[in-house]
Amino acid sequence: MTTTISSLKNGIRVVTHHMPHVETTSLGVWVGVGARHETKAQNGISHLLEHMAFKGTKRRSALQIAEEIEQAGGEINAATSLESTAYYARVLKGDEGLALDILADILQHSVFDAGELAREREVILQEIAATQDSPDEIAYDLIQEAAFPAQAVGRPILGTPETVSAATSADLLAFLSDRYVPSSLVISAAGAIRHEAFERHADALFGGLSERTHDGAQTEEAATYTGGNRSSDRPFEQAHVLIGFEGPSYKSEDVFTAQVFSGLFGGGMSSRLFQEVREKRGLCYAIYSSAWGLKDSGMFQIHAATGAQMVEELTSVIGAELDTIAENGPTEREVKRAQAQLKAGLLMSLEGSGARAEQMARHLLVHGRLLESPELIARVDAVSVDTVREFARRMMGTRASVAVVGAGRKSAAHAVFAAKRIGGIAAAGLTA
Repeated sequence: MTTTISSLKNGIRVVTHHMPHVETTSLGVWVGVGARHETKAQNGISHLLEHMAFKGTKRRSALQIAEEIEQAGGEINAATSLESTAYYARVLKGDEGLALDILADILQHSVFDAGELAREREVILQEIAATQDSPDEIAYDLIQEAAFPAQAVGRPILGTPETVSAATSADLLAFLSDRYVPSSLVISAAGAIRHEAFERHADALFGGLSERTHDGAQTEEAATYTGGNRSSDRPFEQAHVLIGFEGPSYKSEDVFTAQVFSGLFGGGMSSRLFQEVREKRGLCYAIYSSAWGLKDSGMFQIHAATGAQMVEELTSVIGAELDTIAENGPTEREVKRAQAQLKAGLLMSLEGSGARAEQMARHLLVHGRLLESPELIARVDAVSVDTVREFARRMMGTRASVAVVGAGRKSAAHAVFAAKRIGGIAAAGLTA
């Protein structure tokens, strides 16, 4: 298997990974622009743009876009996150040119027809409404707002009904023109792909894009973790409890320590939280932790759902487990098990062409280079009991973020209780 990187004359990076024993190719265009690059008034425009890119170009109608890729047996989709937007496809060997042509067309020649925009705006308003029927979606938005209040990274990726309703075709065109520039783009492909031919296609289709000169409109607001508590008084069958702390950015060396810590603390059936909260006490069906990063900050989160009458007991048990690991750290066996899980998950995922294409694009956007598997494995292996203990003490010395949804009018009191209980970790002087 061969990985090759090159750059077009305008600066767009092209990366491919040849996988000789597959008959398909996953490819896409990853753009280093997402929800955090929006102003408050623009909230949701990255996601709206992603939707509208498939709604017609100067050459193709929305139906023709769908028909062309599906007549070749392929599939096409897109996704928006806080820091990037991805437009990607998977096709049979030999159809890479068709897929790339469609992606180039929708990213450079979309017309953003007013009628299509009106219809798609309603689709997104329904998507936003659907999140309000999901207690975990509500809770995740609330904890993000609590952690990063009054900031772009603390606002919902989908936007709000007000901001989505206000967006116009001219707004979309301006955002696309300002943000989708060569320095922000990576074209990535993995599978039955040959770099030289793929690069020629990319140059023919994207070589005309040029960088724009800006007057500062592209400045990016820093993410500043604050912490706090939020709640919703909407009643659901279960109360969803989210607890978070500031975590490392994905550029930090601590990012691998955070992943190992998350794995041993709440990453599987053998994790501390699963064993203590579910297996020993029966307080919930599922409980887990996660660690994710931005370029300048991050979060470690714990998520559980339980009956409204058990929220405070659940929170107290979680707090006790946090206290214990901050005081004593993990065991060697826990660290080794979490490392094995992390490495297995990484290597297993990269056996698929889609995950490989995405990883390469994200590495180039984030690090400016590829982090190959041996380097990633070595960095996971470098995590030790001591580094996990010190990381946990440092992280848990930050102010907690808490969101509680589903316990009706008691949700606010539960959130305050959790914030005080978890906040006691910092008050106990456990910081490194």
